[in-house]
Amino acid sequence: MRVVVAEDLALLREGLIRILQAYGFEVVEAVDNGPSLLRALETHRPDVSVIDVRLPPTLTDEGLRAAIDARARHPGLPVLMLSQYVEQLYARELMSDRAGAVGYLLKDRVSDVGRFIDTVRGVAAGATMMDPEVVAVMLARHEEDEPLRALTPREREVLALMAEGRSNAAIASRLFVSEKAVSKHSNSIFTKLGLHPSEEDNRRVLAVLAYLQA
Repeated sequence: MRVVVAEDLALLREGLIRILQAYGFEVVEAVDNGPSLLRALETHRPDVSVIDVRLPPTLTDEGLRAAIDARARHPGLPVLMLSQYVEQLYARELMSDRAGAVGYLLKDRVSDVGRFIDTVRGVAAGATMMDPEVVAVMLARHEEDEPLRALTPREREVLALMAEGRSNAAIASRLFVSEKAVSKHSNSIFTKLGLHPSEEDNRRVLAVLAYLQA
């Protein structure tokens, strides 16, 4: 699987390269600034990219802008954004095209190598995967909404894991319940939030995130 890496800190960039290569990814180019990233995405059209939100020259949202521009030209181009802090606005902008194949992860999560690699692979496969802290911020923003208040504590747990991009099987494993129970909770969540049910994982995640972004 071909990967482009964009990170301005040399040590972290080299660390990302080594981790990805150790798990069988081919890093076709590693860059440290926004303009070089956009050129790399255009040149390689990688299977997935791992991109720092903030890149030179502005160190604001250069990486995010390059990713959004590239996806506008090549819809569904898989990108996993890394950020030092929870930036809900960045997550919303990244998902605005609803095309899937996007991820938003805090840099601290990279230290959990297995989870990081699972996220990279999920995004490459077309999934939408959000960091738990980003999901928590979105839920907190809506916690006074009547539909969310109607959810049971277990349904809120399922909703949070669903928004992270987890399948029914993964949610069941995490909560130590059956997949049938997760499916039942999911249907109840969709009903209470007024969302269209879907058995397809990415459509389900996008529907939940669309609600949380409203």
